[in-house]
Amino acid sequence: MKAKWRILVVGAMLLVLMQPAMAADAEGTAKQEIILGCMVAVAIAGIASAIGLALAGSSAVAVTAEKPELFGKLLVLQVLPMTQSVYGLLTAILLMMGAGLLGGAAKVDFAAQPWIGTAAIWIGAVVGLTGISAINQGMVASASIASVGRNPEVAARGIIFTVMPETIAIFGLLVAILLMTGLGLL
Repeated sequence: MKAKWRILVVGAMLLVLMQPAMAADAEGTAKQEIILGCMVAVAIAGIASAIGLALAGSSAVAVTAEKPELFGKLLVLQVLPMTQSVYGLLTAILLMMGAGLLGGAAKVDFAAQPWIGTAAIWIGAVVGLTGISAINQGMVASASIASVGRNPEVAARGIIFTVMPETIAIFGLLVAILLMTGLGLL
């Protein structure tokens, strides 16, 4: 498992630090960098969400096997780590809209602000890296699911505990939105 994490971290660092392929102009380079920022936000947050979902899901399957009537409560707990991938997706959509990649004109002048693409990479990194909280959220969800299996009355408390690690990802999304607004991408 540690080797996989090392590969993931090294790969993410290479993607963030590498220069995009040479483009004909500043706009082309900036758009390539914005695409890279989108990829960083979605990929890192998505991988972390998948791990969190697997952690919580394996506990939910075990409890559901013995107490199928708890399926609805357990499903709510199991799905919570997915929200970080939604934040990555939202960030990518907003970056693409600001760059004019989803139709419409770009909201920034790439010739006057050639660094905007590099800023988009870092915006994607903020959301992606804070989205790693989905793994911890999956761990808390797993413990909450086990608790609900023993005492279904604690489901609401388990949801509250499970939502707490997500606060970090919400902060990352908020910072990304504020940066995009300040840079004129929104």
